[in-house]
Amino acid sequence: MSNLDQAMGQCSIVECITNQNHNPGTFPDDEHVLSNAQMQTAQSVIAAWPGYEPTQLLELDVVANACGVKSVLYKDESTRFGLQSFKALGGAYAIADVLNSFVSKGGKPEDFTAATATDGNHGRSVAWGAQQAGCNAKIYIHAHVSTAREDAMKAYGADVIRVDGNYEASLAACKSDAEKHGWQLVSDTSWDGYLDVPRQVLAGYSIISAEVMDQMGEQRPTHAFLPVGVGGLASGIVGPFWDDMGSNMCKAISVESAMSACFLESIRNDRPTLVDIAEETMMAGLSCGEISSLAWDMLRPTLSHCLSITDDGVAPLMQAFANGQLTTDSTKIEAGECSTSGLAALIAATSDPAFKDQLGLDENAIVLLIGTEGATDPALYSDITGINL
Repeated sequence: MSNLDQAMGQCSIVECITNQNHNPGTFPDDEHVLSNAQMQTAQSVIAAWPGYEPTQLLELDVVANACGVKSVLYKDESTRFGLQSFKALGGAYAIADVLNSFVSKGGKPEDFTAATATDGNHGRSVAWGAQQAGCNAKIYIHAHVSTAREDAMKAYGADVIRVDGNYEASLAACKSDAEKHGWQLVSDTSWDGYLDVPRQVLAGYSIISAEVMDQMGEQRPTHAFLPVGVGGLASGIVGPFWDDMGSNMCKAISVESAMSACFLESIRNDRPTLVDIAEETMMAGLSCGEISSLAWDMLRPTLSHCLSITDDGVAPLMQAFANGQLTTDSTKIEAGECSTSGLAALIAATSDPAFKDQLGLDENAIVLLIGTEGATDPALYSDITGINL
């Protein structure tokens, strides 16, 4: 039995709800949330960075055939700026933006300290961005972040502080220390009174879907399965699609771990809802119990559905990616844990007639998946895939 066949028997949706407030309409182009100008500026700045090139949009034709859809497109962020994650776009761009303002007022880069809390990848982006800019970085991680991810941030010169508890505990410690020491908080989540920097993070992420549309030409996806932690990535991806397609925007479907489905609960309750995380998912980047306020503004009208999944498909799908089982030309793809989430959701949905009908996944469906990361934890990747990097 292939890893893909194994995954098709194990991927499972715990819950799938229809968003009763789904009504995208015309893109609001609101500078207080996310505007076309903010996205265009971020895309232009990032495209001028050394080493920039669009990441690949791969066609997973074996998956499309197995799932009974027209095509499955996989945006592979594992090669982004050598950081192996889409997060390279957000934190680093936000640092460049706030540091530019600091320097324009007479400050020196070496006197500027960026601070953030992270499950791993955002902190790596902030550490890399700080190193590129010649400033300092303080990265707060929680008890369950692996030492490999911690070491990756330290490799870019960041000071890494480990905090007992979960992501929310590390964020609280980071916010407190940043205020005490006069550091600039560079978070990828937002709350009342803290919007400007996270907005720049979203603007940085928008280059992903801008690239997708360039790569697809006149074609557009009918469905986009979007991994959701606090909702930043999904918001950044939705922005250009919403701007381009308006009320005809593709079905945007949030994918969360059933252990931390804060967006699903928020959409169900029609208000931001905190979820207490009792157990950690393997998909570390999705382990967030509280949504971003900017993400709520972006995703409440644009998500067509919210679903939650188990961890059961993570390992076999990572193996299927690594072993080249998802394309007829046997393309081997480096996919980390969170990169499997959209595919797991698609497989589970198309294996169940009720979910398949609910999501409208028929033979005309053009499905976009986001490969959020590569082997950002090499030891874990090796344990799961048997491949030593």
